[in-house]
Amino acid sequence: MICLGIESTAHTFGAAVVEDRILEAEEFRILSDKKDIYKATAGAGIHPREASRHHVETSSSVVESALREAGLRVSDLDFIAYSAGPGLGPCLRVGAVVARSLASYFEKPLVPTNHAIGHIELGRKLLSMNDPLVLLISGGHTLIAARGEGGWRIFGETLDLTLGQLLDQLGRHFGLSSPAGPKIETLANNLKNSEAILDLPYVIKGNDVSYSGLLSAAKDQFAAGKSKESVSFSVQEFAFSTLAEATERALAFTDKQELLVTGGVAANQRLSSMLQKMCASRGVRLGVIERQYAGDCGSQIGAVGFSFFKYGQIVKPKDAFIKQSWRLDKVRLPS
Repeated sequence: MICLGIESTAHTFGAAVVEDRILEAEEFRILSDKKDIYKATAGAGIHPREASRHHVETSSSVVESALREAGLRVSDLDFIAYSAGPGLGPCLRVGAVVARSLASYFEKPLVPTNHAIGHIELGRKLLSMNDPLVLLISGGHTLIAARGEGGWRIFGETLDLTLGQLLDQLGRHFGLSSPAGPKIETLANNLKNSEAILDLPYVIKGNDVSYSGLLSAAKDQFAAGKSKESVSFSVQEFAFSTLAEATERALAFTDKQELLVTGGVAANQRLSSMLQKMCASRGVRLGVIERQYAGDCGSQIGAVGFSFFKYGQIVKPKDAFIKQSWRLDKVRLPS
């Protein structure tokens, strides 16, 4: 079966054509994956209205490019999936309208999907993982979860800022534009050996993490004259260490033998190295989604689209919906 996946939850409008033989032995293939990303001005975050305007202007070319690279037409598709949430309302509406219009005109089944599960399903399929513990880290999510009967269970999450928000807000304080994670990583890697790690809050409560105090303390250190490199390095060390600790606790509790790391921040090499050491000590297989698919993309929506389609989660185009707040553990699917 072939699906067109449409992603528009935040700064990215993406479209991908993916194939999966869900009625036979599972065989997932990405035939094309195209995207266009809204660029915020320096020192600013994502403006929902401006991002949605960007999506309106680029959606046609992105979808056409994805179909052209796959060598297919809309009429060749078996169904169309779109990101129904969670995300920014104005951005979600653009993707929903595009998907609804195509499904209505070409009389194709329409499948609304959960963006977070899309990150997970794409990683699981690409890394050939069956039942992993999942660490989902991005601008919209920081959580540790595992699949249970009828849905997903969360074993730990952020109590305030997500890891992506922490890095983005620190970047904006430095005068950088969002997404700032890769720039913060570069600054951290440029730290001189003579500079010591800064004293910042290490906050973990049970199996949940908190980053708001860490961000405030980092801003104070920067105001006191510490370099961007030193602050970036120290923030990464403290934030990643708390997350690795919480993840190890969840591995011990669930007794999982696989750890899947996905989402935009999964591309950070320092975090991967910390998790690799932790997993090696426990004899756990670590799978980190490749950088190309770590961030938001149409492939993740196509990947989860097959699961939703398989379980009959299909709507008529006139009933297409969005949910700005749609927690992972509120999605109910058959086991």
